Amino acid sequence: MSAATFFARWRVRLGYPLAVIALWLARPSLKSILTGALIGAIGLWIRVRAAGYLHKQEVLTTTGPYAYTRNPLYLGSFLLTIGAAVAAHSWSSALILVCYFALFYSFVMRREERELHQRHGDAFSEYARTVPLFLPRLTPAKLSSETAGAFSFTQYKKNREYRAAIGFLLLLVVFAVIWRLRSL
Repeated sequence: MSAATFFARWRVRLGYPLAVIALWLARPSLKSILTGALIGAIGLWIRVRAAGYLHKQEVLTTTGPYAYTRNPLYLGSFLLTIGAAVAAHSWSSALILVCYFALFYSFVMRREERELHQRHGDAFSEYARTVPLFLPRLTPAKLSSETAGAFSFTQYKKNREYRAAIGFLLLLVVFAVIWRLRSL
């Protein structure tokens, strides 16, 4: 099994025990929770937009947020990670969260790159030359092979992106409980 396959398969399973450790080390305050929630809300907004454009396994999505970065879902997840790290109010928790994201998702993004190149060939190569892997462009790319696409709430629901919002809200509730318990 390649490293990329390992990280793709195990990213969620290994994330849970790391999350428990990060929560154990957390020292949230009301200010850190609210600030983290704001950062996370930006990440969720990016993920919502991306999921509303994404037609997994059907077409190469190059419009909407995908005209700025090839991985807007992961960019949104990164902002969720930063939001969680800020809410935790702990350098140890932040280090665990950011290192986990950087390690696992760098492998996952590269694996998906190879799969997209195999599936879409030259169209993906042109897209990859024009649109950055992770950090977004300031202006949307104009591609010759661009497919028309618009945000669809139905597509958002089909991609089950609402689960990220539910998970982040639950995390904020846990931080609030930790904060209250430590305040007693």
